[in-house]
Amino acid sequence: MEKFTLEILFQIIGIGSASGLFFNNNSLYIIGDNSGFLYEYHMQDQQLNQHPLIDNPTQNIAKNLKPDFESLTHHNDTLYVFGSGSTENRNKMIAFDLKNKTILQKNNLVDLYALMQSFGDIKPEDFNLEGAIFDGENWYLFNRGNGISNKNTIFTIHAKSLGEEFALVATNYKLPKIKGVRSSFTDAILVEDKIYFLSTAEDTKSTYDDGAILGSFIGRIDLKTMKIDFTQKITSTNKFEGLTFYQKSNNTIEFLLCEDNDTEVLETKIYKLTLPNKL
Repeated sequence: MEKFTLEILFQIIGIGSASGLFFNNNSLYIIGDNSGFLYEYHMQDQQLNQHPLIDNPTQNIAKNLKPDFESLTHHNDTLYVFGSGSTENRNKMIAFDLKNKTILQKNNLVDLYALMQSFGDIKPEDFNLEGAIFDGENWYLFNRGNGISNKNTIFTIHAKSLGEEFALVATNYKLPKIKGVRSSFTDAILVEDKIYFLSTAEDTKSTYDDGAILGSFIGRIDLKTMKIDFTQKITSTNKFEGLTFYQKSNNTIEFLLCEDNDTEVLETKIYKLTLPNKL
């Protein structure tokens, strides 16, 4: 692959453990895996707004109680925020109206998550959703294989709503390793007919406990074949957990990234990753 560039674009004070982001109209919408808020950061005037996603939200919820919002996706004017499903507290899906800045609905996906675990042959302790895509017809939910079984799985759910009947497909992936540790999905987005994903190598056999960070990759999957067509290591130190499309030209495509620093410090760095447009 040709050369990529990764740079810190800016820092936001007031958000910690960022785990997902979405760029829209010069604003960044950000979730943190230990927070009960959806954050809206206006890049031009550097203003940060908070939108409650749960009752009595705080910015640093105890690990055993947090809803663990790990992924978000959008379609039309709605943002969908997903809990990871890794414990019984983490099964929420929240639909947020971007125009009116209000919650449209809250769903408990415990039954769907249980069905996905059974269908994908993933034990509850190895189930950990960290990426989501919705294209209006299909939902793609990404299981992070950082448990003992290393199940990096994309669940494709063919349904316009997660509350209706659906067809389900599970596709497993072997992602690249760093120092013998296999990386695992941490986020994904859809750009035209390609899925771009992040994966991180973290030296742990637990979906709950953190481990040493060995680095992160960006990769791409062809939506028609569901096969990986490239991967590129982009860091040896960062645990990137959020990815959003920023802009593209004839020669380059740019993404914004955020990282989970696994601390209670309310600071978030936003990175810009630039890749060649034709890979």
